[in-house]
Amino acid sequence: MNRESEWLWVDPIIGSRRFSNFFWAFIILLGALGFLLVGISSYFGKDLIPFLSSQQILFIPQGVVMCFYGIAGLFLSFYLWCTILWNIGSGYNKFDKKEKIVSLFRWGFPGENRRICIKFFMKDIQGIRMEIQEGIYPRRILYMKLKGQQDIPLTRIVENLTLREIEEKAAELARFLRVSIEGL
Repeated sequence: MNRESEWLWVDPIIGSRRFSNFFWAFIILLGALGFLLVGISSYFGKDLIPFLSSQQILFIPQGVVMCFYGIAGLFLSFYLWCTILWNIGSGYNKFDKKEKIVSLFRWGFPGENRRICIKFFMKDIQGIRMEIQEGIYPRRILYMKLKGQQDIPLTRIVENLTLREIEEKAAELARFLRVSIEGL
């Protein structure tokens, strides 16, 4: 996964094209279409869904509410499919010892700021910080500590790394950058 040499380290970041996002976008689309079909069938008085009689649902107020939920679900599903199509959040972290620059690149939404690229000098890096929270929803994030600036996350919040994986990643990066590791 990591591209590493003596003077260059590139760490790819996975964006919105994850199995869970495909799953939820598809489920929300199906649910939205179901709500919309129920609302429309109550308006026309025709059975568009075979196992549901259109006489069971009155158009006002249930049919209107079902149509509203269906349209809202379609908008939400469209938004999710667009984030997957544009692969929002993907990119890379590049640490270049030759140029002594760290580049963090991410893809955003289309428009003027679609390409997000932040660059820092390596001399400004104080260390690598790990944030580890255990529990029902464990949270394991690597941060880069910079002099006089806010800590910058290097891993995604939803990235499910084991404790061992995040420790190894932090140790390798700290060794490459020749900085210390801090835990929280």
